[in-house]
Amino acid sequence: MAEKITTISPSTNKPIVERNGPTDAEFQQIPKTAHQAFLKYRQTSLADRKQIVAKALQNITARQDELAREITEQMGRPIGYPLKEVNTAVSRCEYLLKIADKAFEDTPGEPQEGFTRYVRKVPLGPVLILFPWNYPYLTLVNSLIPALLSGNSVILKPSPQTPLIAERMQEVFVQAGLDKDVIQVLHCGDFSKIEKLVQAPEISLVCFTGAVAGGLAVQKAAAGRVDCRVGLELGGKDPAYVRPDVDLDWCADEIVDGAVFNSGQSCCSLERIYVHEKIHDDFVKALQKVLAGYKLGDPMEKDTNVGPVISKAAAQKTREHVQDALKKGAKDETPANKTFSSPPEDGNYVAPVLLTGCTHDMLAMTEETFGPIIPVMKVKGDEDAIKHMNDSQFGLTASIWTKDTEKGHELANDVEAGTVFVNRADFPAADLAWVGWKDSGKGQTLSIFGFEQFSRLKSYHIKNYPKA
Repeated sequence: MAEKITTISPSTNKPIVERNGPTDAEFQQIPKTAHQAFLKYRQTSLADRKQIVAKALQNITARQDELAREITEQMGRPIGYPLKEVNTAVSRCEYLLKIADKAFEDTPGEPQEGFTRYVRKVPLGPVLILFPWNYPYLTLVNSLIPALLSGNSVILKPSPQTPLIAERMQEVFVQAGLDKDVIQVLHCGDFSKIEKLVQAPEISLVCFTGAVAGGLAVQKAAAGRVDCRVGLELGGKDPAYVRPDVDLDWCADEIVDGAVFNSGQSCCSLERIYVHEKIHDDFVKALQKVLAGYKLGDPMEKDTNVGPVISKAAAQKTREHVQDALKKGAKDETPANKTFSSPPEDGNYVAPVLLTGCTHDMLAMTEETFGPIIPVMKVKGDEDAIKHMNDSQFGLTASIWTKDTEKGHELANDVEAGTVFVNRADFPAADLAWVGWKDSGKGQTLSIFGFEQFSRLKSYHIKNYPKA
């Protein structure tokens, strides 16, 4: 019997979408269909692939309002923001299209008379993409676009929380002229089936974006295979260091946005704030001033800044991190705000919380929260800040806030993270590699380096036949 998958609205805790998973027979056919589609699709030219992707992007833009509204309905981000995700996804894809020719250029060997010698990037095979709910279009296109441009077929397994995103992407690409079997959609909540799919001999690459535990499970499932690559984009506990020379109001506004946007549900949201002791108290006041202007509430209302977190379990985890910090000596210095104390009755609403006096003995400073809290820790200076920033199992992004950008650049060299920002945060750039250090992942997406895991190298060594 097919598995039934139900999407629960985080705003109301009521069912909003239902999908049936594949039957056993249908499931067994998925990798075989992907392989057959790959054998045909890999014969297409890069120019033809680029044309299909470009048309699909036009289709996305034509449906952008519909797609944005579905994000709010399924995962609860306030209605004023999802359109930006859709548009950013399109612009990110346009950049990948722009650099595709360069990404797939042949690399010549050393010139040798009588020989033709070069290295070519060739299609890999069927790619399984497991992508999350928090930024469903952005995390999906990071893998989908280079996979398709490389000449691979794709199986999309969306989060049960955002099932429509995979369906919409399949629709816009089929409308753009892509064979319907090149992108397949798998609705599945049963990891034992995902494990079997990872182990299917037809699958050449698994791209997983999500929590560390899920990534480890995928990696373990593929461990018995030599011919299956695994790319992991995992969690973060991203730090920010505020130096004493900053403009307090401007920096506080940026920090709150980086910590609370999307209800803190971003792998690169700010989850640890280290503030120089000289400005600590004044900076806390600046944070309070910003937070006082935020509105927690119904994500369908245009003036809402903070919507619900994704589930009851997520809300409970966030509250546990706050309570753990308070028990260990932190102070709750969240400003008075009527919406924080009276959110909608239904749904998974968690008010932003500003914690001060935090230490690394607290869960809020060491474990990924994925909720709208701002834990602040006082530091003595640059050396103390960098030491604490690096004291983490994670290494996705980090940020340094200072008017002295030259000093910020210098300090960035010592920070253990795949991306280090100065005076910015929470902004994956299409032209820079998105890569996690430590437990934040392996492999990379975005930039010209993001194409690498989607193809294999093939060397051509041709001795020219002597002419008579």
